[in-house]
Amino acid sequence: MDATQIATVPLGPLAERMGIELLHLEPSLAEGRCPVAGNTQPFGLWHGGASCVLAETLASVAAVAEVGPDGRAAGVEINATHLAAARDGWVHGRAQAVRIGRTLATYQVELRDDAQTLLCVARVTVSLQRAATS
Repeated sequence: MDATQIATVPLGPLAERMGIELLHLEPSLAEGRCPVAGNTQPFGLWHGGASCVLAETLASVAAVAEVGPDGRAAGVEINATHLAAARDGWVHGRAQAVRIGRTLATYQVELRDDAQTLLCVARVTVSLQRAATS
C-alpha cells in the first residue's frame, strides 16, 4: 500500500487516542509507531498495556489486509514479554507473519525505541473471517 492508502486504514478509537501511526501495510507485515508521551504508567515509563495495544493493532491491520475489505479479523490471543523501558520519543513496531492460515494468522511483533533497543516481543494470533466467494 502507498502512503495515501495507508492513511485511510481505520485503526480504531483507542489506537487513535494513543497516537498510533501506521507506516507500512501488507498481509505479512505491518509497521507503525506510537509516541511514549501520553502512554506511560504512573512512574513515567512506557506502559506495558500500550505495548499490547500497539502489537495487537499492527497484527490486526495486517490480518485485515490478508482477508480484504469484505472480510473480518479479530485478535484471539496475545502474549507479550516486556524487556526494557522507554521514557520518551517513539515506540516503533513491526508485526511479521509467522503463519497465515485459512482461519487463523499468527504474527511475531517486535517493539523498539528510537535507539532500536528491543522493548517488547509479542505474539498475536488473529481469527480470520474471509469474505464468501460466489
